[in-house]
Amino acid sequence: MHIRALLRFVSITCVLTAACGCQPAAQNPSSGQSDIISPPFQPIPGDPPTVARQIVFDGLMHPDPRIRSNAAEVVAMTGEVRFMPRVQPLLRDPTVPVRFLAALAVGDLQYSLARDDVGVLLNDQDQNVRIAAAYALMKLGQPGYFQVIRDAAASPDQTVRANAVLLLGKSGQQEALRYLYWTLQSTDSADKVMLQAVESIAMLKDVQIYPKLWAQLISAYADDRIVGIRGMGALGTEEARNAIATLLDDAVLEVRLAAAAQLGKLGQTTGEPQVQAVFDKNLLANMDPTSAERVRVWTALAIGEIATTNLLRRLPDMLQDPSNAVRLAAAKGVLLVERRRQPRMP
Repeated sequence: MHIRALLRFVSITCVLTAACGCQPAAQNPSSGQSDIISPPFQPIPGDPPTVARQIVFDGLMHPDPRIRSNAAEVVAMTGEVRFMPRVQPLLRDPTVPVRFLAALAVGDLQYSLARDDVGVLLNDQDQNVRIAAAYALMKLGQPGYFQVIRDAAASPDQTVRANAVLLLGKSGQQEALRYLYWTLQSTDSADKVMLQAVESIAMLKDVQIYPKLWAQLISAYADDRIVGIRGMGALGTEEARNAIATLLDDAVLEVRLAAAAQLGKLGQTTGEPQVQAVFDKNLLANMDPTSAERVRVWTALAIGEIATTNLLRRLPDMLQDPSNAVRLAAAKGVLLVERRRQPRMP
């Protein structure tokens, strides 16, 4: 199995390894953090939504910046605006990835109460954080900040460039396509930048990128295949869905689970057997602890997206998993399911 390190800020799907996404996250500059010992896990009482929210709440205040980052990302992805008063202080966090993802959460949820605080980050010492602040302000109704992100896509710093490319994709602006294609074709763009450019173009629904996404799906590297799955999901065409389905038979379990999760996100439950097999065939039995933890994260994420009755009954136990990453992934799933079940406002 070929695995190589992926490109992004610590994200719920890559807190343990290189496989990422959930949503979106970005290139991870070194934070200089040493290993941090987590507090001992204590079971959390309550029904699944209550437990899930407590997990997110605890995650936002966790001593490990990776967990704080992931918790902020879960808030953004589940639309849990009630947590934004807890996310807002993370804009002043000492760790770059935390500030970056907190700023993205402000933008994604259009949390205007943090406008002034995120504006301060335009002068942050780290350019990654500055472009995240520009993204947030753009989403808060100041479109001129698009130029800050656009210009950063030409940065000689490949991490900044990759993050700018990510934010161009998240911007929703068709104008961004010309800059993304420029970055993709630039001879001085690193592989990680080009991978992100392909995904960002897919996020903007340009079907011309399909052949490059397909090339990722057939890569020898499992991480590249996972990136391709995410990109195909962003593209969202029938052809893209069919392409993702071919990865349900991949030799690598994480890739199969990523494909199942992405299909679930697109409204298809065809990946349910791949997720159920983790339990029925005891696929974790002979794995080392790190690999098993990584698979449990992917499994929880897939359950939240597929959300069949048979799979959802597994989430309560996963909410009590000893791993912070698994608990956050399960919490995300519970909150997504609850959100889908809420009646829409007329």
